[in-house]
Amino acid sequence: MTKPTILFMGTPEFAIHSLDVLLRHDYPIIGVVTQPDRPKGRGRTPSPSPVKVFAENHDIPILQPDRVKSDDFIDTIRNIAPEMVIVAAFGQILPKEIIEVPKWGALNVHPSLLPKYRGAAPINWAIIRGEKSTGVTIMLMDEGMDTGEILAQEETMIGPEETFGELSNRLAITGASLLLRTVETIIRGNIGKTPQDSELSSYAPRLNKDDCRIPWNSDVHHIVNLIRGLSPEPSAHTFLAGKLLKIFRATCSEEPVTEQAGSICGKTDSGLKVAAKNGYVFITDVQMENKKRMSVHDFLRGFRIFPGDALG
Repeated sequence: MTKPTILFMGTPEFAIHSLDVLLRHDYPIIGVVTQPDRPKGRGRTPSPSPVKVFAENHDIPILQPDRVKSDDFIDTIRNIAPEMVIVAAFGQILPKEIIEVPKWGALNVHPSLLPKYRGAAPINWAIIRGEKSTGVTIMLMDEGMDTGEILAQEETMIGPEETFGELSNRLAITGASLLLRTVETIIRGNIGKTPQDSELSSYAPRLNKDDCRIPWNSDVHHIVNLIRGLSPEPSAHTFLAGKLLKIFRATCSEEPVTEQAGSICGKTDSGLKVAAKNGYVFITDVQMENKKRMSVHDFLRGFRIFPGDALG
């Protein structure tokens, strides 16, 4: 079985599993394309993406274009002439001129069951919206946003307390295994292609700050799902005593409420009790502005809560 030369495109931790599985099965990776280094941390120092670090450690040539649609970058890809392009959470939509270069096609490892949750943040939104299951799709790319033909899919249940970080790690492993099997099937020449039904599509847009702010006057299950779907990053947040408070884990109880939404109702064995629309949220894992992440019990040893204090 002749293995095609592959140009891999990816940026976050999620993509590393797919790149790693290709290397471990001796696929010739002729280059890695990843996003430019971005400012990070308090000092806003430019930091490489996880995929760039991985590629450097494996001596793979790296490209970091600001725009994949630029003429210079398109010419570069034509000169490299990969036989297959594989994309996993890269962060930019590829133009037709790049998609048409590889004779074996451009494949995308997408962490949802397309056509559901097309877009930049499918894992986050699946949890936030209370989905019970999700999965991974290997798609043959076209010019649209996650609209190409489906080559393979694998479904998985979402754990009732599973966070974005935990589910992302699971789907990365699942996606890498599914990708390997799909590439092998393509090479053998017996891959099936299923067009997407756009009438069944939904979207998972890029998250912004407003999406991450906890609306305490909402349903308690929605609040907990929001916290799960944003943990550990970009993280759900609220405000306490004028300071930003990130919340990473919480549970809830649906019951009659007399307090105003956002009111802190004391410390319990289940966590910091906060009133919401139809019950109480119990916060267990937090990070105050300019502080380290910690359990809420450790947090309350150094931060005093007064009667009448509220979040939001």
